Amino acid sequence: MESNICIFSGSAHRELAEEICSLRGIPLSPSVTRHFHNDNLYVQLQEPVRERDVFIIQPFYPPPVSDRILELLMMLDAARSASARRVTAVIPYYSYSRSDKKDEPRISIAGRLIADLLVTAGAQRILTMTLHSPQVHGFFSVPTDHLSSMPVFASYFRDKDLSDTVIVTPDIGHAKRATELARELHLPVAAVSKKRIDDTTVVAEGLIGEVRGKRVILIDDEIAVGTSMIKAIALLRKYGVEEATLVCTHGIFCGPAIENLKAVPEIKSIVTTNTVPIPPEKRIPCMEVLSIAPLFAEAIRRIHEGETMQPLFDY
Repeated sequence: MESNICIFSGSAHRELAEEICSLRGIPLSPSVTRHFHNDNLYVQLQEPVRERDVFIIQPFYPPPVSDRILELLMMLDAARSASARRVTAVIPYYSYSRSDKKDEPRISIAGRLIADLLVTAGAQRILTMTLHSPQVHGFFSVPTDHLSSMPVFASYFRDKDLSDTVIVTPDIGHAKRATELARELHLPVAAVSKKRIDDTTVVAEGLIGEVRGKRVILIDDEIAVGTSMIKAIALLRKYGVEEATLVCTHGIFCGPAIENLKAVPEIKSIVTTNTVPIPPEKRIPCMEVLSIAPLFAEAIRRIHEGETMQPLFDY
């Protein structure tokens, strides 16, 4: 029964939460988030949740990500303390999935730490999309549904002219993701071998596959500063590639990313989703923002009604 479900939104992406609620045919439950004078956070759920199925939507989107996380933790805790029957954290963009291993001395594996904090705060289930590293799924000690954006991209590109097109991943470590889309669109696939030096420095070392004279669809899980994409195109340019479409689930576009991407003549279009809000100043004429709200709305329905999630992965 719809009366037994509540959907709340943190402050990160209320527009997405409203779209999901509209598709489910239920109102977005009200909540309040504000800062005290000492900068402490105050959160209140303004609708009773006792014995109800509660979903709280909050991507980890800057600025600042730490506030988004704390707000979600407090909302989870509030729902649990108010005797919700079940509390699900809906995190379309889990930014700390990039921190998935100890690759330097004396660092935190923050992806696991945040997962533990979510459960401690009261999350009994996690719903997310396109984690940077699939193994992060295993960091969660509660049932976790890891949605894919590939059905959205596959549906978008099926209506396009894909003659002489190759799917390319800018990171050979993510070749499986590119292969999924290539298989669905019946296209060949290629991969760039890269080495990341630091957060803003990437070296494209080589290419596996044939792209000479082809159009390419470069696909990655996210575009932050855009360094990986730009370095990949610089390498592809040597093989005669003159036209590229950039595809990513999470369009973060930090700092100078948009200006940097606009300066690359080979980039003819950018296709992303609304897992995070993309403000007007980051939108350019050649950008398409696809909605993942239908996927999340259906996932929420299936979780609430106890149905299998498998159909969401059969595309």
